[in-house]
Amino acid sequence: MSRPRLAVTVGDPAGIGPELAVRLAAEPEFRERAELILYGPPEVIRAAARQFTPGWTPALEAVGNLAPGEFVAGEASAVCGRAAYDAVVRATADALAGRVAALVTAPVNKYAVNLAGIPFTGHTELIAGMCGVQDYAMMQSSGRLRVAFVTTHIPLREVATTITEARIRRVAGLLAAAIREEGIAVPRLAVAAINPHAGENGRMGLEDEQMTRPALEQLRAEGLMVEGPFPPDTLFLPETLERFDGVVSMYHDQGHIPFKMLAFHSGVNSTLGLPIIRTSPDHGTAFDLVGRGAADPGSMAAALRLAIRRAERRQS
Repeated sequence: MSRPRLAVTVGDPAGIGPELAVRLAAEPEFRERAELILYGPPEVIRAAARQFTPGWTPALEAVGNLAPGEFVAGEASAVCGRAAYDAVVRATADALAGRVAALVTAPVNKYAVNLAGIPFTGHTELIAGMCGVQDYAMMQSSGRLRVAFVTTHIPLREVATTITEARIRRVAGLLAAAIREEGIAVPRLAVAAINPHAGENGRMGLEDEQMTRPALEQLRAEGLMVEGPFPPDTLFLPETLERFDGVVSMYHDQGHIPFKMLAFHSGVNSTLGLPIIRTSPDHGTAFDLVGRGAADPGSMAAALRLAIRRAERRQS
């Protein structure tokens, strides 16, 4: 089996993405397992390689002509937002065209992209839109811990009105399919409640009675092993998690906060429901760490490993 070819976007040039991309692409583990192509401004990538991997030259796909002297490291700017956005667009197009087997995206700064005049809420929504997919979901994973989200980058006040019974079923189905791809034939899923204490029979809101419980009943009727709705404040206890292969979270912070407390340096963000493979590290641009070699590569390395494993399975 040939090594899969992966597109790796270097993210915001003012952040830690270029550093992590060159450091990991130079590692023997990844050089042996895959062909990594770094997408972004070539002078930014080469400057990072000179600083962090002297004597090694990365393979790259030039996107734009931004140079290190044209921005301030560690600061959000429109030029860096545009460069990061353009790299993601190019790499996604190459993945859709089959020129690369998977896409791994280093962190971007949403504010910087918006400074460039580009409406942008995140990688997940941008890439799903380019793929022409409406039924998709974000998943955070680290080993056996997997969390998929019914809603993501929306204000908290819109969560209850955005969630539907159909959406809960769809995300649970996408999560179950992703777990099966990892070799678990019969996934066991836990579903978080929308409201505190799972609504306490309607005294803390009717959403779980009206949407969550009917959705789970339908999923069980279709043969999926699913339990819930669980009160969110006890769902992530180890004795609960060990019974399940995946968790369905209703909104961003409900799942992200406990997940990052449990697996910040090894977590991977991936998008379910796409025709392409896409993963990313579970952290941001870390402007305060830029240029010091202090950025922890664990999450980005985990994103690369997961993308490679998925690409290898599709080749086999």
